[in-house]
Amino acid sequence: MRKLLVLMTAVLLSFIPISAKRFSVSTDLLGYAALGTMNLDVSYALSRRWSLTAGVRYNPFSFSSDNEQFQLRQQSYAIGARLWPWHIWSGWWFASKLRYQEYNIGGIFSPETEEGDRLGAGLYAGYTYMVSSHFNLEFGLGFWAGADKYRRYSCPECGITVDEGDRGFILPDDVMVSLVYVF
Repeated sequence: MRKLLVLMTAVLLSFIPISAKRFSVSTDLLGYAALGTMNLDVSYALSRRWSLTAGVRYNPFSFSSDNEQFQLRQQSYAIGARLWPWHIWSGWWFASKLRYQEYNIGGIFSPETEEGDRLGAGLYAGYTYMVSSHFNLEFGLGFWAGADKYRRYSCPECGITVDEGDRGFILPDDVMVSLVYVF
């Protein structure tokens, strides 16, 4: 009886269409050049031309040199969709994302430091080059806009508030050269 149940289950499962290469995992190599920002994107193919994407960026690092501190700290979460005009995982693509970012940036171009929370949406475009059946290289560029609740300090260590408030923003985002694994 048990063998018959296993056989019937296997036969039924064989009729369910299972296609390969439904998932991908990628990391933006240029993101690591932004003071060590670690990042990971996971994508799922909905159809031949659409995929869903979720991503995270994380940078906990602060650096010091000659009594100066600088950082590009952040944690950022995004979810979005991509349209692939030709075929999924290859060629040109267009995307949109919703993104939340908690950040602390300062000491890079001036002694001022700014921290805050951003919430917004973005538009992106790029090209994916198939290196092999499982590896791709991705090139892309995007912009995002939204609301920013911020606080600016006169220096990274002193804690003297110079300005704070809410404002809108439009910023470049996802200037990327990514390594993608498709499985």
